[in-house]
Amino acid sequence: MHTRIVLLLAVAILAACSGVPPGPAQPASSGPGGMSAATSLAAYKLDLAQRIVQVSSSQVFSGRPQALLRSVVVIKYQVDAHGRLLRSTILRSNRDRVTETTALATLHKSAPFPRPAAHLLRHGQVELMETWLFNNDGRFQLRTIAEPQMDR
Repeated sequence: MHTRIVLLLAVAILAACSGVPPGPAQPASSGPGGMSAATSLAAYKLDLAQRIVQVSSSQVFSGRPQALLRSVVVIKYQVDAHGRLLRSTILRSNRDRVTETTALATLHKSAPFPRPAAHLLRHGQVELMETWLFNNDGRFQLRTIAEPQMDR
């Protein structure tokens, strides 16, 4: 428990050192009023992936992911009709607490998201999954927009 608290504090301190002043959250791909222009679930997922990468650009690597990744973290999350993140759950991980914390923190930091189109909602929300691919240096790409992984 003590280790987890120390780890969360370390991640929070590093995030605070990003040098980017806080500002209002802006959707990645939206039309008037913060509404996503996506007409399909796949297109909406792409909008959200672009939003996460935009907000956390200093933690994202460019180029192809290395052949043997440090960690793969899969998160299931729900977004409501207003683009608010309702909940998030780790579905898959190698139990690397640093990368799990980074994945969850970048997801939460990116909210609110563009509002989904009404036809994408089920029971007032959209449920999505995203995969964070971590290189050895702790930076990530999202599977939705990542380049193909390197061969050995």
